[in-house]
Parts: sequence; structure tokens; C-alpha cells
Amino acid sequence: MDIMSNLCYKQFVKLILFQILLCTCTFINGQITLPQIFSNNMVLQRDIDIPVWGKANPGTTITVEIANHQVKTVAGQDGNWMLHLPRMKAGGPYTMTVYLSDRSQPDILLENILIGEVWLASGQSNMEWQVQQSKDAHIEIHHANYPQIRFFNVPHNKKIIPQTDISGGSWEICDTSNVKAISAVAYYYSRKLYKDLNIPIGIIQSTWGGTPVEAWTSREQLLSSPVTRQRVIDDDSITVKDFIKDSLDLIRFWKIVYNPLNGTDSVIPKKSYDDSKWPVIDMPKTLKDWGMPFYEGMVWLRKTVTIPENMCGKDLTIHLGHPEMNYSLYVNGKVICKTIWNANLTHSYTIPADIIKKGQNIIAVRMAFLWGGGGFNPPADEMYLSDGTAKISLTGSWKYMKDLETGIPKIYNYHRYPAYLFNGMISPLIPYGIRGFIWYQGEDNVDEAGDYIALFSLLITDWRIRWQLGYLPFLYVQLANYMKTQPEPSESEWAELREAQTKTLSKPNTGMACIIDIGDANSIHPLNKQEVGRRLGLLAEKMIYNISVQAYGPMYKNYKIDGNKVIIEFSETGEGLTVRDNNNLKGFAVAGKNQKFYWADAAIKDNTVIVSSPKVSKPIAVRYAWADNPECNLINKNGLPAIPFRID
Repeated sequence: MDIMSNLCYKQFVKLILFQILLCTCTFINGQITLPQIFSNNMVLQRDIDIPVWGKANPGTTITVEIANHQVKTVAGQDGNWMLHLPRMKAGGPYTMTVYLSDRSQPDILLENILIGEVWLASGQSNMEWQVQQSKDAHIEIHHANYPQIRFFNVPHNKKIIPQTDISGGSWEICDTSNVKAISAVAYYYSRKLYKDLNIPIGIIQSTWGGTPVEAWTSREQLLSSPVTRQRVIDDDSITVKDFIKDSLDLIRFWKIVYNPLNGTDSVIPKKSYDDSKWPVIDMPKTLKDWGMPFYEGMVWLRKTVTIPENMCGKDLTIHLGHPEMNYSLYVNGKVICKTIWNANLTHSYTIPADIIKKGQNIIAVRMAFLWGGGGFNPPADEMYLSDGTAKISLTGSWKYMKDLETGIPKIYNYHRYPAYLFNGMISPLIPYGIRGFIWYQGEDNVDEAGDYIALFSLLITDWRIRWQLGYLPFLYVQLANYMKTQPEPSESEWAELREAQTKTLSKPNTGMACIIDIGDANSIHPLNKQEVGRRLGLLAEKMIYNISVQAYGPMYKNYKIDGNKVIIEFSETGEGLTVRDNNNLKGFAVAGKNQKFYWADAAIKDNTVIVSSPKVSKPIAVRYAWADNPECNLINKNGLPAIPFRID
């Protein structure tokens, strides 16, 4: 490189570095900083005293200006400073300048700022689920051009103690290039509010899939409850070194999952391999039904299939149905597919004719058994071999063996521990001005549904106290229908968790979007996030923005017993009760003193439903939509589903 080129290159590098510094909200001149949450393109909350804070040299005077407003404060002895800008109406764009009072030029310049409504969107994977993963993604992305909707996506970060700043991020304008990776629920929620209110909307997204509610709640709040106190105390010995070790183990964990060790994949799938001492299991079946203790690691499965002569000499199709976890598939020692992990795939593959032999053939599957799962989900009729005409079932006896490969390391997943996500992903946002919260979580707490109302209430109270903006609206999504539909009334932890969510409505200024009608039996991540966002938007419009809309489906109010009938009274009937698709009313079960529930006959009369069963002469209990994945179809004429309930 010649001298002139070298100089040009250095100038180019300097220019790029300068632009990077200018665009970040933590621009530092050595004396004054702002947290990451303040950046170009941000939305500030209208109609409140707007908090702005940061760090500077102790004792220095800081001035913040926006829209002809100028406010000064002095940094404390610890270098921290905070001030409040006066209340502003929705509008913009504006420029904010931050500078030390003895300066003639701003130390920090932030541009394209809007004043509007700001919401914090949080929870686990269903809130984190991206627009590009949701229903009609291509169409939605193509039409996403809303320059007055802005998003800030908080990076994943777990911390042992509360942090004063997040680890990165910046406000982004909602357009076709930026919308892909943001929360689908939050996007459709913000889009509805923007269209109906016609003011700027800001979403701060702080989400992490597979996390319990306790991870998002502060240590102090968790210590206040006997439900969580001891768990928090037990974690006091954890250090940053534990975090580092767990991260390194996680790399090794996935390396093992994706890469067969000890040459197993070149030996075990072959016809000549001796599996005579392997135990046998009937398929389809998942780990919880095997009678085998909890296990995490790689499991090999083998099945012998007899192929008749008329199916030889042509390509066959193998249908594996619904494998529960990551797997690789082999036929007669040949790889058919490797490391497939997507519950929404068809799991159907072509087996070339030259692999298939007349008589006995060996199908082998290497599967990861993780998080209490593994094996094949029903239905059985979706596991078979086919030549397009004839079928050979792959159900029935399979042989299996664990511990044939190096064991995977135990992963502690510290992001799931109490308070650690609050410390890294919520605490640094406080006290940024917001209107309220939207929340979608609960799947990870299903196993402790009895405690969820206490746990969830702790989080709501905690966040409201820390923001010091009164009873901030807290809008949340009830769990969707999921898993296999049961033929008879039965107990359900998912139903119990939904009940806890409904009971949380007793807390002031809370709202719940029921989505019991738009889930997916085969996926914990239903794709119709548009309707989830719309229903949350209805709640916000009714509760906060005083728009006359029907925000709820029918909600259980009261009951009375009349002979062999139970009359259920509902509120939130809107334009009246009705049945989706004009079918028979489904989802009601009734029981007598023995608590044996039977499907009930149910009929609508005005704003009530009359429930009975010829099998129950003296009913005392009624349940509706009480199942993991209930068949239920009571709605109001506004199209919103009745909320699941039980009166026993």
C-alpha cells in the first residue's frame, strides 16, 4: 500500500469509528455518558416527567435539551446524575443534546426522537418468537413500513447482581429490514395501537426463551415470599466462574449432540451390529412413558423391517411421524438425514432404491434425549415406509440403548435461576419512562402451577414498585391450547396454570388475553401471533386509551344448581353468547360428589349456559376447557373465546 493510499485508509477508519461512536447511546467524551437505552430513533413516553440519567465527573453540571426545553442537574459524588424533562405531547421528530454546562458544543447528540407510547414486552419464547417465524411471515415483512414504530431489543444477559446498564442494543425503526427478528406479538400489538391511536409507539423487548417467572423478578422481592426465599438463598454461592464454566460446557454439549462420538455412527446403524442385548420399547412413545428414569444424552434406536420383493428396486419414502428431539436417521448403515430439529417438519425422507434390500433391513435413529424429552410422539399411523401404494408400519417394537457415547455435560442454565435476568435485562432499564408491560410466559412454570399466582404476583408488584409510576398496566397472555386432545375429561397442569393466570386478574390494572382457540397441538409455539397481538391491543385500548371495544371473551361469573342442571352465568358476553362455526357446544364437563367428570350437554340461554349429563343426577361441579388442549367453542358474538374455568 503506497503512502497516499495508507493515509486515505487511516482517514476512512477514523471516519467509520467516529460514526459508530456518534450512533451509540453511550458516546463517551471522558466525562459524561448515557445508558444504552438512550439512542437515536428512541421513543420517549408522553405525558409523564421524562427521566434521563447517566454518569459524569462528580460535581459537574449537566444540561439536557429537547424541543425548547432545557433542564440542568449536578452529578453526585458517585458520578451518577438524573433529571426529568417536562411532560410532552406525542410528536416529533426531535433532537436531544446532552452537555456539560461549560461547553459550547454538545457532548452527546441524539436525533430522530419521537414522543409517544412506550411498552416493555417481556417473557419467554412465545414473546421472543420473531416476525419471520410467525404466520404469513413473507407478507408481513413485505408490508412492514411503520417509521413511527420503534423497537429496542435488549441483548440476553444474566447477572448475579443488578446492573446499571444493558450490554448493547439501539432503537431501530420498524421497516422491512428490521422487523424480521423482533417479537411478533409485540410487533402486531404495536401495529394495532399505532393504527388506532395514530401516535408513535415504542417497544422495549426484553425476552429469553425457556425461562421461569422467577428469573425476571428481583432478589429482594423473591426473598419476601416463603415460596421462593430458600431457593434464592441456596444460590448465594454461585459466582461468575460458574457462569463461564457453564458456557464452555454448553459448547461441548451441542458438539456432542450434533456430532456422533467414538465412531458410533459408522458401526451401530449397520445390519451386522449386534443389538441382541438391547431392551425393547413399543413406539410411538416418549421418555415420560418409558418407565426409564430422567436421562439426558444420546440414545440409539434400531428397528428391523422386512421388505417384500414387490417394494424392492424403487425409491421408498420413510415417515417418522413426530420425533420429539434432534435426531439422525440411517437405513442399512447409510445416512438418510443428520441433526434434524424442527417439530414443524414433515419428517419424511426418500430412501434410494439401492439401499433397500429384500428381506430384513435396519432402520437406526440417533436421538438426543434432552430436558425430560425424547422418543416419538403419536399418532402411530404417521410412522411408516411406503412405495406410494403399499405401507409398512414402523410402530411396535424398537430396540434402544443409552450410554453408547460420551455423556453430555450437565448444563445449569443459569439464565433460568431466580433474579439473574432481572439483574441483567430489567434492572438496567429502570426508570425509563413507559406506559406499561405486555407479558407472555408461563409454559416454563407449568410443573409448579400451584405456586404460579404467587410467583406471577411477585413479579407484577416488583416491577411496579421499581418504576414508581403507580399501578402500571400489566397485560399478559394466557397459555394457548397445546398437546394431544384427551378423549375424556382429565386433570391438566396446563389448565391449572391458566387458572392461576385468570386469578391474577384480581390484581389492579391487569388484563389477560385468552388464546385457548388459536394454539397448536404439535407445537408449543403457535404461529398465529397476529391475533395474540390484536387481543392484547384490545385490552390496552379498553383499559388505558378509553376506546369502546370488547376486549374479553365470556368470563365465568356465577352458577346455580337447578335439579340435575347447572346454570352458568357469564360476564363479558359482548353482543351475546354463541358457538363458533355453529357447531354443538363443546368443552363442558360435569361431576357429582364422587368428582368423576363426564362430558356434558350444554346449551346457551341468554347470557347463561345450561349444563347437564344423564350420568350425573346431582351435579356439584362444572369445568370448561379444562385440559391441555381442550375442544371448546363458546365465544361471544365479537369472536372472542370464553376463558377456561372450573367451579369445583
